[in-house]
Amino acid sequence: MDMKLRYFLPLLSLWLLAGPPALRAQKRGPAPPPPNAPVQAARTELPLDQSASEVHVQTLPADSTVVLLVGRERPLSSKTVFAFQQYDHALRLRQESALEVPDEFDFTRMCAEGSTVYAMFSSRSTTGRLWVAAYNGRLGQVRTQQYETRLSREVVELKALDGRLFATVLLTDKLHVTALLLDVATGQMQYLSSIYEPLPTQLSFVANAATRRAEYVLSQTNGRKSRLLLKSLTDRGQLVSSEFVQAESDRSLITAQLTPPQDTAARLLMGTYSLRDPNYAQGLFATDLRPAARGAGAKPPLRFYDFLRLKHFFDYLKPSRQARLRLRTERRVARAVPPLRWHYRLLLHELLPQADGGYVLVAEVYYPHYRYNSYGSYSGPFNSIGNQYGSSAYGNSRVFDGYQTTHALVCGFDRAGTLLWDNTFVVENLRRYELEEAVRLQTLPDGRLVLAYLDEEKLRYKLVNRAESSPNDHQVLIQTGSGATESGAERIADTSQADLLPWFGSRFVAVGYQRVRTERGKDREVFFLNSIVF
Repeated sequence: MDMKLRYFLPLLSLWLLAGPPALRAQKRGPAPPPPNAPVQAARTELPLDQSASEVHVQTLPADSTVVLLVGRERPLSSKTVFAFQQYDHALRLRQESALEVPDEFDFTRMCAEGSTVYAMFSSRSTTGRLWVAAYNGRLGQVRTQQYETRLSREVVELKALDGRLFATVLLTDKLHVTALLLDVATGQMQYLSSIYEPLPTQLSFVANAATRRAEYVLSQTNGRKSRLLLKSLTDRGQLVSSEFVQAESDRSLITAQLTPPQDTAARLLMGTYSLRDPNYAQGLFATDLRPAARGAGAKPPLRFYDFLRLKHFFDYLKPSRQARLRLRTERRVARAVPPLRWHYRLLLHELLPQADGGYVLVAEVYYPHYRYNSYGSYSGPFNSIGNQYGSSAYGNSRVFDGYQTTHALVCGFDRAGTLLWDNTFVVENLRRYELEEAVRLQTLPDGRLVLAYLDEEKLRYKLVNRAESSPNDHQVLIQTGSGATESGAERIADTSQADLLPWFGSRFVAVGYQRVRTERGKDREVFFLNSIVF
């Protein structure tokens, strides 16, 4: 007998007796849940086929409900029939209201204020024509309005303030962004001349009905340096104040978030800065904009935090690579040479107020991912305002394949803008074609934070207690309607368009389409909602 065959026959026999890896895993049973695993308190399934429906979800923390805009294609027709559905805290259907959407419109964006949900649609046939539906959950009423904006090409952000909609829009010239104010009660509209910037600009926006203020942060760049322009507007779009914030020397301010207007005792600006190249972040900055913090006529003091000064920013790297990176930096400091220049892009979340009066900033670190082939294909981001990388959107070998997130940075600041702590959530399999938030944040009753996202049928999460190190690999499976996923009686065969949304308290709602396979019976195609409680 051949010596090689004589050696491998006993190994093959042992493998056959034990069974293949998948079978051995089934024999062992499901893995135990991680410590502090969330409770999946409720689940609702809508019998919907993904190819013949669309569902858009808006949580309402104010009254612990969630509103769905459900569109179903009529059989043997191209028309889609829409309806608002509102579910209570236990995901029980509270009420449903039909919505007659004219055939020419497609869904664009959705937002909420209090118990009112606003859904915006754009016309396929007429440029700049918008259609808005306002659903009042408490009264169960729907109001609609149509607007002829003429110049708007794409709505990139939508927020509500005192019954009016502030829409950030890309104009038809594809060179400028501006703001559009839509009054849903009267049907009136106006472009806000105080918000008009050339691309590529980055814009963030916070609003509050109590103060009736809208605050914009706009970036301005000449290609070598960038600065920030802050503008405060009334709920009717009138400019109240404007202010430039910029750094000295070779630093540039890229983008930032303001504390919400309802916190009248604090006015902080936190964001990212760069060294020489305004496309890439070198670290974080923070400043206190209150006049008392800077003196009469003085510029606001800026605090800079290079990523290397953060305790956990580089946790996504292997320990050996982290050590080499820090050693290399120490040698550069000893030789008095310029610091290393990082090449990171960060997506900033809105600032989250904390019980101690401070704020938490979350930023997702990402990069555009490409795949390569030999065909001429579209190679840029799908969102027009996000196509800021490269000189052309078309190429012969490189095809845009989404934004890949490597880790999420979370930082705690006091009310003066001083960095108190930082931590990092290292993520896996997180890629999206639109540059939007994917990692979600909630505050737990004991003051800890939970960062979480959906990876198909898996809920991945991390519990953060300020700067303490903690595992990045906690995960649980999304349970099906019978709760039998763990026992194997039924299992999730496929998950798509999965998302996780902050809800109320320490609760999230997980949503998406699933195909659930059962041991006996037919597979079911559903849109699911799972209540996730930490």
